[in-house]
Amino acid sequence: MPFSAYSWAPAALGLSLGLTLALSTLAACTSDSPKPVLPPPAPPAVNADARDYAAYTKLIWSDEFDGSTLDLAKWGFDLGAGGWGNNELQTYTNQPENVSTTGGNLVIKAVRPATNSPAYTSARILTKGKQSFVFGRIDVRAKIPKGKGVWPAIWMLGSDIDQNNWPRCGEIDIMELRGSKPKELISTMHYANSAGAREFKSTTNVQAADLSDSFHIYSVVRSQDQIRMYLDGQQFFTFRKSDVGSGPYPFNNPFFVILNVAVGGDFDGNPDAGTTFPQQMEVDYVRHYQYQ
Repeated sequence: MPFSAYSWAPAALGLSLGLTLALSTLAACTSDSPKPVLPPPAPPAVNADARDYAAYTKLIWSDEFDGSTLDLAKWGFDLGAGGWGNNELQTYTNQPENVSTTGGNLVIKAVRPATNSPAYTSARILTKGKQSFVFGRIDVRAKIPKGKGVWPAIWMLGSDIDQNNWPRCGEIDIMELRGSKPKELISTMHYANSAGAREFKSTTNVQAADLSDSFHIYSVVRSQDQIRMYLDGQQFFTFRKSDVGSGPYPFNNPFFVILNVAVGGDFDGNPDAGTTFPQQMEVDYVRHYQYQ
């Protein structure tokens, strides 16, 4: 409480006050010094321990895409062209021909305009600034497109990207597909080494049938110092803090979700004469679970 809140007594009480202060000083000199008060230990991070896939049953956040339009309280847009660091050909828009909800599904559609200007349009939506995720399991049930130069992706970036530029913020690629190889699910972790340069660890999960033939559930389970990837509940990739080496480990931090369909670029090359358009990714839901 500030001193100005006190009101001092009349001068007649001066002797009494002086005696009290003297006794207080004497007591302070003869008693032990007060021991420092230690702060309470920090509570354990929620869902920091790794559990089996099926243990994550408490739904924390979701979008079922049941509305007539995209829920802008949950998603924003990346817009524009410029190659996006990978020499991609598409221009991202927020137009209904590129992003819509229908029949309980999100539809992200890559289109080749008749005018060829721009060459291709598509959409990239993200939860940045609206919802971040730390530990737990994220499921995305989706049906993905194929075709040479078609590049669908379900992925995450560190929510501190504006303060710690990529790759320091970290990137979690839950699902990427080279459209020319539709049986190959690719999952990759991107991070920085001690010098700040990008490093990565990746795996390719080869399926018997095209992933584009039906809906699948693409999942990531994030725990303290560990990431696990799943396809339809079956684990196929584990990444641990020790995989980063001497660089910082950003994957215990909050991350946001990104869904997009790119066209062309370094990953699968550009579309060829056999690639048909439009191509679309349908997303039934995005759900974040934790264990009880």
